[in-house]
Amino acid sequence: MANFPFQRLQADLAALIQRTPAGSRLISEPELAKQLGVSRATLREAMRTFETQGLIRRRQGAGTFVVGKVPVIDAGLEVLESIETMADRLNLAVTVSDLNLEQIDAPEEYARGLGVEVGTCLTRIRRVMRADTRPVAYLIDTLPEDVLKLRDLPEGFNGSVLDFMLARGDDLRISRAAISATNATADVAKALEIQRGDVLLKFASQLYTADGKIVDHTVSYFIPGYFNFHVVRRIGNS
Repeated sequence: MANFPFQRLQADLAALIQRTPAGSRLISEPELAKQLGVSRATLREAMRTFETQGLIRRRQGAGTFVVGKVPVIDAGLEVLESIETMADRLNLAVTVSDLNLEQIDAPEEYARGLGVEVGTCLTRIRRVMRADTRPVAYLIDTLPEDVLKLRDLPEGFNGSVLDFMLARGDDLRISRAAISATNATADVAKALEIQRGDVLLKFASQLYTADGKIVDHTVSYFIPGYFNFHVVRRIGNS
């Protein structure tokens, strides 16, 4: 019974979201908290459930908006594919924005992820993936310059490093990924137009060639509610 007031709050929020047209902004958090008779902290906790489902989105400095029907990318994790490939198979339209291409000297974190010396020249590619104009993922690929130089990229490059390398004929064999939940840092929150501290799904992965060389270190941030990842596993020795 202790959770009944919170459940009632979520029910009230669900009803409010349902009757608010898609794209419309909800009233401010202080006003909504006062209207519902709860603290702002309790209100934010309750609203996270609806953010995770992709039903609402909070935009820094702009407020909380109701989202229409969410296009969900449903994919297994047994085979590595680009978001573009997954979306195309599901007939979903995705676009790239905020494409940033640069050369950097490897800091310790990237050097460790790629198995190279600190200070090694790297190519870094950052971009935001959008579905129906909404940011849904923020992707960062970092590669040794001897694997990919900026001048190698074709005009009109759409941001998919994996698709580019496969089309180039690189002998890619496996990808190893660590998957976790994380809170959005200030730069990631800005890219995804969400609040700092919002919960995201994070993939940190290394891409290997046939000879075991790490050729790409990727960090990907996904907004829950827009992606449904799953794994198909065998039972025992079957």
